Amino acid sequence: MLAIVFIMGITSWIISAVVNGVCVKCAADLIEKGKASLTEAFNFTVYKLVSLLVVALITVILIGLGFLALIVPGIILLIMFSLVVPAIMIEDIGALDSLSRSRRLVSYRWLKTFALLLIVYLAVIFVSYIGNLIGQPLGPLSILVGSVAAAFVQPIIPIALTVYYYAMVAKEAKRVPPPPPPPPPF
Repeated sequence: MLAIVFIMGITSWIISAVVNGVCVKCAADLIEKGKASLTEAFNFTVYKLVSLLVVALITVILIGLGFLALIVPGIILLIMFSLVVPAIMIEDIGALDSLSRSRRLVSYRWLKTFALLLIVYLAVIFVSYIGNLIGQPLGPLSILVGSVAAAFVQPIIPIALTVYYYAMVAKEAKRVPPPPPPPPPF
């Protein structure tokens, strides 16, 4: 039983990384080029799969430890690292670089990022709940109905984060750099 749970966990981890990567790449291509290719997005995601898996593992561990430390640190880390997948897929950077890039993009916009995450995750949870209610007469299969319903809405999360990523990059570009320090007096 433990082996089955382990294999299902690994499979879910890989499938989640691939789906998130493909969604981000397709959304980015639609924003930048006006068209997207599912094949191209899948191939690029496979190319970046190691970075996506590493960053998923790192963020899950950090956010999980944050939630164990009285929930608020977990929420802060969730907000801080919410843009790691778009950073990897759009900027073609590695896992560790994406962590710092996400933190820089989110800085000064914590509340806005929290509000976006809250709305998007609540929408997915709501649709899953409605699916469970609809499947209630099916007994134990109601969870399956809820999961299928959530699967149709789940891509909203990486797509919304991709659009938000571009908004944060645009705001970062508008930010005026600080003036250079004055020359030494001697």
